[in-house]
Amino acid sequence: MNQEFLNYLLPLLVSSSPFIELRGGIPLAIALGISPWEAFLMCTLANILPVPLILFLLKKLRNFISRLWIIGDLFLKIEKRVEKRKKVVEKYGYLGLAVFVSIPLPGSGAWTGSLLAFLLDLEFKKSFIAIVCGVLVAGVLITLSSIGVLNILTFLGK
Repeated sequence: MNQEFLNYLLPLLVSSSPFIELRGGIPLAIALGISPWEAFLMCTLANILPVPLILFLLKKLRNFISRLWIIGDLFLKIEKRVEKRKKVVEKYGYLGLAVFVSIPLPGSGAWTGSLLAFLLDLEFKKSFIAIVCGVLVAGVLITLSSIGVLNILTFLGK
């Protein structure tokens, strides 16, 4: 496989994966030589792409998933973990969902926000818009912090 192709593929895969998401994808893309603007665009889109699938499929597969042996137990653990974070979303609604997703810390992001929207039985369209807004804010924050860290490291290396 071509190295340039891999330099684009890896950040896309990282950004669309649960748990790591943009927090890993954008810095990885920039470290691989992709411009910050391009890293922001591609990684943000990759992070948003799974959201409608997650929101839609969780409703359809909830009973089936919870009956599966290993996956069902994991799903129930994740469900309990997300339950602890739902207070913010319950209090502030869709704005709370957007804010929750926009905080670039472990345990927040598009995947967890989608799971929260599902568990709280929030409306699909409004949840999707709130999650996209949160992902965009998180993408900007992570891109700016990645650029800042690189500038500091460059300055220290002189």
